[in-house]
Amino acid sequence: MQLHIRHETHYRYDEAVKRSVQNLRLTPRLDPMQRVVNWNITSPGRRHAQIDAYGNVVHLLTLDEPHHEIRIVVDGLVETLDSEFVPLPDEGRLSPMTYLAQTNLTKADDAIRSFAASRLNSSSSVEDRLLALANAVRERIEYVPGATEVHESAAQAFSRSQGVCQDHAHIFLACCRSAGVPARYVSGYLYTTHEGHVASHAWVDAWMAEEQRWLSIDVTQGARAGGSYCRLAVGRDYLDACPVRGVRRGGGKEKMEVAVLVSTAAQQ
Repeated sequence: MQLHIRHETHYRYDEAVKRSVQNLRLTPRLDPMQRVVNWNITSPGRRHAQIDAYGNVVHLLTLDEPHHEIRIVVDGLVETLDSEFVPLPDEGRLSPMTYLAQTNLTKADDAIRSFAASRLNSSSSVEDRLLALANAVRERIEYVPGATEVHESAAQAFSRSQGVCQDHAHIFLACCRSAGVPARYVSGYLYTTHEGHVASHAWVDAWMAEEQRWLSIDVTQGARAGGSYCRLAVGRDYLDACPVRGVRRGGGKEKMEVAVLVSTAAQQ
């Protein structure tokens, strides 16, 4: 499948910002499930590209002059394998055991540990157990846009029983890690014909040790993540893999607007 993606992030500030530094994870990963046909980033300031410890393409964006806004636009075409059933091989950059580490956003409390144990301790295959867990999280946590803030933890979202795709991913990660299953957060884009669905998305990879493969699961959709997904970044949680993250000096109050469009090449 060929996906055309346009993603615009626009920051506006009440006062002049003296200096900004942003990490942009806005370039699709070098991944066996996808191939970048063309990709372009437009932004002010200076950009320096590098590959981080997780294998993500990261641009360090620096603005040294005073500014009242930052507009970042990415646009490109990505070709993906049109299959939902091909597990991802280990890229070899980091041991999968890295993704057993708890973080502040994915730390399991007693309620999550009990929830995970009742679903992962069964005689079915690892893949079936992981998919059953994803569906259980989806049923337990109602999808409500704006229900949580980006820095809220899995335990907080689980207690509220509401959240968004980020919360579904964090709760799934907390469940897996509490049961000794390495799992990682994935940020990227989803093509869907369903009106109103946010095209910028988050899902998970869970490690199947016997097969030495990652199983990619969209917890929010309750299904494997296949050819309609474009992978930007992976990490231990949202903070490791979010598309844009940075710091600034000055600026006062900030307003951020994000617009994402994902379409197939046939629609162009």
